[in-house]
Amino acid sequence: MQTELRFDRWYTPLAVSVGLGPKRSALRTESGNLHVKMGWAFTADIPLTSITNAEATNKRAYTAGVHFAFGRWLVNGSTKGLVALTIAPPVQAKMWRKSVTVSELWLSVTDPDAFVAACQAKQPG
Repeated sequence: MQTELRFDRWYTPLAVSVGLGPKRSALRTESGNLHVKMGWAFTADIPLTSITNAEATNKRAYTAGVHFAFGRWLVNGSTKGLVALTIAPPVQAKMWRKSVTVSELWLSVTDPDAFVAACQAKQPG
């Protein structure tokens, strides 16, 4: 998968200053799992087989970072390049120091099409 979490130019200095910047974030598929990390604030390992839907969305995010609202988690460094994942069964993720249940996750990514394809592959790698 040739994509990573997307960060807007305005947000990058703030994210770096609080430990959530691009160098402390990760987005990769390996061994049949999607690994998502945004600094110390959010970490999840999601089996690709649990991603029941992955689609790019043009809906707007009005914030950046790690947030929960309207039944979904938003992990983003940008208001652009958003991809919405539906996860069933829900998975446990780590948000700061506590475990949270994630059934819907929106991510900002540099290449939404490549990311959606990788999430739909359902095969290790």
